[in-house]
Amino acid sequence: MNEAKKKTMAKKGTLIAVSILTIGVLVFGPSLLAKSRNTVQAETTETPVFSVRTQEAERQTLRAFLNVNGDIVSTQQVEVHADVAGRLISVNVVLGTYVHAGDLIAEVDPSRPGGTFMNSPVYAPISGYITRTPLAVGTTISPIAGITTISSNGTFEISARIPEREIAGLAPGLSAEVFLQAYPGETFQASVSRVSPVLDSASRSQRIDLSFGPQTNGMNNGRIKPGMFASIRINTRSYPNVLTVPAEAVVSNRGVESVFVVSQNEAGNPVAERRVVNAGVTLQGWTEIRSGISEGETIVVQGQQILSGGEQLRIIGSVAQGGN
Repeated sequence: MNEAKKKTMAKKGTLIAVSILTIGVLVFGPSLLAKSRNTVQAETTETPVFSVRTQEAERQTLRAFLNVNGDIVSTQQVEVHADVAGRLISVNVVLGTYVHAGDLIAEVDPSRPGGTFMNSPVYAPISGYITRTPLAVGTTISPIAGITTISSNGTFEISARIPEREIAGLAPGLSAEVFLQAYPGETFQASVSRVSPVLDSASRSQRIDLSFGPQTNGMNNGRIKPGMFASIRINTRSYPNVLTVPAEAVVSNRGVESVFVVSQNEAGNPVAERRVVNAGVTLQGWTEIRSGISEGETIVVQGQQILSGGEQLRIIGSVAQGGN
């Protein structure tokens, strides 16, 4: 075979290969391109998953508190007064001294310029503890000025003043817990026994008195003493057995309040379901839910701000329950 004939046959082979390749592209190219597009589309339309924390809706009693400070006082205490005006020349007691009725408390010199009079004794009118620091020797007094105060060795109560802005709803009978610095971690039960009918215009406050519960023996066991400082938590309102969720679970949008309940889609995956609710009071981080959800339903309490409803969820944990 000569050289010219070999070249001619090579050209024909090249043309045949190009033709086959062209036909293959025309026949299989569109299907391959479509498959590639479908793959890209499937990757780009994968359902997003949102990580959230949840908690079950639960029933509990919500309480509103008023926190104030007060002092332990005796239910029977008497101010000690002199019978005459004059100058204190002796004081026989100090703060905390126990005295019996008739004990000598102090002496007053009623003398005036140009005349000398006998000293006037001041006696304890009742038995008890000196609960106010006596006036100092040398003080000039009158019969209306109290020298000191004696509190009887009996039962005790708590005296407190409530700011004017907090007096709404105050009434005898409200329960309270009392905390004393001398006994950290211990709670004493009490209740409001009296509410002053008038407001102190100088301090803009109203006085209330609270009585200890029957389990508190007062000075009989030496634990409770007049003059002690007390922290008081008064239960002003109570909402028993209400359905609640953590306050942060409630989302408000244009005046409409809602929560996100965890439900399941057809594939059994957890999804967010938006529920419009009728919310009530919010106390100590809990919100009352009057309608819209049921007890025991699982509520989204963290991550709900980015939800709108229908999103697939990944539950990464539950918030521990714990109400009042």
